[in-house]
Amino acid sequence: MSEKTTFDPFDPTGMIKTMRDKGMEAWAKAMTEAVNTDAYSEATGQMLDTWLKTSGPFREMMQKLVAQSMAEANLPSREDITRLAERFTNLEMRLDDLDAKFDECLTLLRAGGSSKKKQKSS
Repeated sequence: MSEKTTFDPFDPTGMIKTMRDKGMEAWAKAMTEAVNTDAYSEATGQMLDTWLKTSGPFREMMQKLVAQSMAEANLPSREDITRLAERFTNLEMRLDDLDAKFDECLTLLRAGGSSKKKQKSS
């Protein structure tokens, strides 16, 4: 399927496609030229600096508001969940240690029981 290169006045979609393509090319060229200037990079840098300076206090205010709302609704905060996770991790480590000690005790008991059977049979 090859595209037509001739102009067909009775094909309205062809005209629209051509207009769209020409418009997109013009916009792409204009935007490329605008973005590659020093003025654009300076303006973008200033805008980002301003956004970063103003978003910090807003973010802190939102965090305080969410924490207060969660406290009023008796829901755990991020710090509460972090503390619980640390406690669970410590409990898990202790249980693993107890499990290892229990396995060691069972091994010693089994070894002791088999040596007693050998002594009785002798």
